Amino acid sequence: MHNVPATSYGILEQNCSDTALAEAAEHIQNLGFAVVDSGYSLSETQHIAKAFDQAKASYLRLYGEASLKAINEQHTLRALLTHGGDVFIGLALNDKVLSLVTHLLTGKFILNQQNGIINPAQETYNQGAWHRDLPYQHFVSSKPLAINALFCIDDFTADNGATYVLPASHKMAALPSERYIQKNAVQIKATAGQFIVLDAMLFHAGGRNQTHADRRAVNHIYNIPYFKQQISLPLNIDKAYLSASAIDILGFGFTEAASIAQFLVTRAAKL
Repeated sequence: MHNVPATSYGILEQNCSDTALAEAAEHIQNLGFAVVDSGYSLSETQHIAKAFDQAKASYLRLYGEASLKAINEQHTLRALLTHGGDVFIGLALNDKVLSLVTHLLTGKFILNQQNGIINPAQETYNQGAWHRDLPYQHFVSSKPLAINALFCIDDFTADNGATYVLPASHKMAALPSERYIQKNAVQIKATAGQFIVLDAMLFHAGGRNQTHADRRAVNHIYNIPYFKQQISLPLNIDKAYLSASAIDILGFGFTEAASIAQFLVTRAAKL
């Protein structure tokens, strides 16, 4: 890479990426992924890790580990911010991530979901298959519809199953052939406290964790408000202590109207 030409000619237009945020946005727009620092200190990252473990223990008690295993849900903690306190609401509202999402998504956006993801040691798990985070969709769009921000609680390494991506596959309607996947898949390595940010239409998969420790992460999906939330956050969060911007991002202004009368009231309030 040391001999890459630094000059050009015959060029009328060129993008400008003069900040780390702009550089990450350009990488996501073109290749579909980037690694972004969260801005958290080591102690803050460790605090999130402790809160994650506490939320996991509470979640398994509440929903029953055996019951979760029966439906292949034992490695996913749904809607962490609804039972993990302010730590996970704060994580969902991370300034660097929201700035990047604002750069990538046109107009309003909401948090669709926030799930704890556990890549178990020496086991397979449901995120280890190729998928999009807008599943069952086979189309491309000129601009992103949703952005995935995966917070790394632990380092993401080759040994513990760091996420694989197919670069630029957010521009492909169909999943490429198996031969193409084997030749072009890239594994993203990141350190604890960083976000792996993807266009949600990028094909990706978790790798196999060959270590003896679970690899933990918190996944967020932010999307334009034309997609329903995976679990209704406004029905499960007390907004009394939230800021106006947090109320907006968590989807309080975009819930489905239960009746025509309610729709008209909401419409009048917006006007």
